[in-house]
Amino acid sequence: MKMKKQLTFYFIRHGRTVWNEQGLMQGHGDSPLTEQGILGAQKASAALQQIPFTAAYSSILKRTIDTAEQIIGKRNIPLFQHKGLNEQYFGKWEGQSVEPLREQTEFKQMISDPANYKAETNGGETYQQLADRAMKAIQDIIQIHDKGNILVVSHGHTLRLLIALLGGATWQNHREAGQSVSLLNTAISIVHYDSEKGFTVEKVNDTEHLG
Repeated sequence: MKMKKQLTFYFIRHGRTVWNEQGLMQGHGDSPLTEQGILGAQKASAALQQIPFTAAYSSILKRTIDTAEQIIGKRNIPLFQHKGLNEQYFGKWEGQSVEPLREQTEFKQMISDPANYKAETNGGETYQQLADRAMKAIQDIIQIHDKGNILVVSHGHTLRLLIALLGGATWQNHREAGQSVSLLNTAISIVHYDSEKGFTVEKVNDTEHLG
């Protein structure tokens, strides 16, 4: 008989970064947390102080590792990296200013028509590729742990898609109204997993702690 698993995921988008401030596409590119970004992570840490975490996971990008370390603080919580939690790869758009890109057909598709976004002009990653690897990262975590609270620090596009999928959306429709929201830096989202009942989304994009 398989053991019943019960996990609660606390999904957090990384703190604000220099490139966020400058309006540049980040993706697999990376830039350091700003003072505001560090403060946001510290506020998330305070809000989650009473939650006993079994483990923490981040992407392999420094902005999520730094955010996770700020949240963990002096607590004895093991922190692992999983590249499946990385941000969507935007290819040659990375490091470019977002505003001029908004005029491009493919950029518009990326924002509002995931099903038809092929990532051809930038050589980036499609939403199907992102969905596959992000879901696999969650399945990997579920395989390792049987119960408890898991901290997951990841990225805007990745978490928006992932939380929508866990709530029953598809990668094709996840950006339609009512399916997902754009997640704010260091906002907290909570999803329960039960091996018999599947996933239940409790909270999305909670920013009360950022006050």
